[in-house]
Amino acid sequence: MTTPDIRFTGSIPANYDKYLGGVFFDPYALDAAARLPRNAKRVLEVACGSGVVTRQLRAVMPADAHLTATDLSEGMVAYARSRMPGVAGMDFQPADAAALPFPDASFDAIVCQFGIMFVPDKAAAYKEFRRVLAPGGTLLFSVWDSFAVNPASRLARETVVKLFPDDPPDFLTIPFGYYDIEAIRAELRAAGFTAVTADRVPKEMRSPSGRELATGFCTGTPLATALAERPSVPVERVIDAMAYVVGGAFGERPVVAPMQAIVFTATARSEP
Repeated sequence: MTTPDIRFTGSIPANYDKYLGGVFFDPYALDAAARLPRNAKRVLEVACGSGVVTRQLRAVMPADAHLTATDLSEGMVAYARSRMPGVAGMDFQPADAAALPFPDASFDAIVCQFGIMFVPDKAAAYKEFRRVLAPGGTLLFSVWDSFAVNPASRLARETVVKLFPDDPPDFLTIPFGYYDIEAIRAELRAAGFTAVTADRVPKEMRSPSGRELATGFCTGTPLATALAERPSVPVERVIDAMAYVVGGAFGERPVVAPMQAIVFTATARSEP
């Protein structure tokens, strides 16, 4: 398998939001907003993507609080900003999670939903999170649990592998490959965090149809880039095959399947 291209560029942000936002991410965005400390007046969102979590966070934050939403992808930042025109008390900017462009102790809380899996140097990112958090500040982030408890996503990946047996795109292994709770706890402690909790949070994903879900996977994630580089199998054929497999397992209209994430919270130690 080749190294996955994980750029969220071109039409990917809009398709991500349209086909996958409400299916996979809205339920956990509501969960994240509910967990955000209400006394956090300076909040940083890392890997904001298309703004699914951003919109929920700003809705629950006090009027005098400020939300800074960042993402490595300028395309994602631009799309997220376009969905919240004129909203007070917030700003958007591109930022690398492993090299945040903010002074020490700039924030009371950091939120990162389903983003840390894409950061190559997670240890560096956690150290940066600790650096820009005030002592006692809260880190709140989520990762996907394994394919075993995310069966629709597993079937989507298996379909792609079968269609490209000699050179299968491997993007979908990244979001579902970082779920070892004890290993993540150790990384957080090493970076200067304490009081680490990890909750397995099951939810139900619901897509209007198998085809819409497949379209989301194939055009709303970096899998789109990988498929464009493999013209031997047209994208429409991949969508058809994925819709058939996932729809056959979980219903065609709608597709309803279990999904599960792991939600971490941690506290920044007084001394980094």
